[in-house]
Amino acid sequence: MKTPRILLVLSLGLALPALAAEPKVDTEEQKTIYAIGLALAQSLQPYDLKPNEVELVKLGLTDGLTPDGKPKVDLKEYRAKLQQLAQDRAKAAAETEKTAAQGFLDKMAKEKGAVKTDTGLIFINVKDGTGPQPKATDTVKVHYHGTLRDGSVFDSSVDRGTPATFPLNRVVPCWTEGLQKMKVGGKAKLVCPSSIAYGDRGAPPKIKPGAPLVFEVELLSIEKPAPPPAAPGAPKPADKPAEK
Repeated sequence: MKTPRILLVLSLGLALPALAAEPKVDTEEQKTIYAIGLALAQSLQPYDLKPNEVELVKLGLTDGLTPDGKPKVDLKEYRAKLQQLAQDRAKAAAETEKTAAQGFLDKMAKEKGAVKTDTGLIFINVKDGTGPQPKATDTVKVHYHGTLRDGSVFDSSVDRGTPATFPLNRVVPCWTEGLQKMKVGGKAKLVCPSSIAYGDRGAPPKIKPGAPLVFEVELLSIEKPAPPPAAPGAPKPADKPAEK
């Protein structure tokens, strides 16, 4: 006896997994919960996960969040392995990026007026300044525009419309070295290999491990150091002596 065609179609349909509808992200609560996923995704950036590995992460989330879920590994045992995996993946990604970026760095070093230092910094003067030169211990005020080798912007005080102020000895080595070559009022382009920028760790999600960076910098001023705190009980400069 042949199976009626309609029954055969229905039986095949029941055998296939149902396609789950994509959850809605409409209300503020839904958006907030969705943001949990985005936050988790950012924390997973160092692992450089492949699509099939993302499925394993989803399975781990399901097993960990389901009340009767049964984890397939002992998390305590695998915490150290998680750290090692992140380090190994970041190192591999950094080597890939550095290899891909070498042509870009070579090209920038050949630009008109470019000077390459022993650290790998490529310094390109754009406009001479007329003021003093900062020292590594100075605090400077600058406007800057930071881009990746593909031209995409990862940070910009120019776009924000607010200059940045910071001590030169508390930034990436590329800045510490490059800004000391400038005078107040000057502009320059700093091309920074990863070794004097964010290194093999990068600064996810925008800056990949091993990524070179380009900064267009304008040195606005060298800030005066803050006065030392007054000794306990000492009168402030504006204080008047007490009348007799």
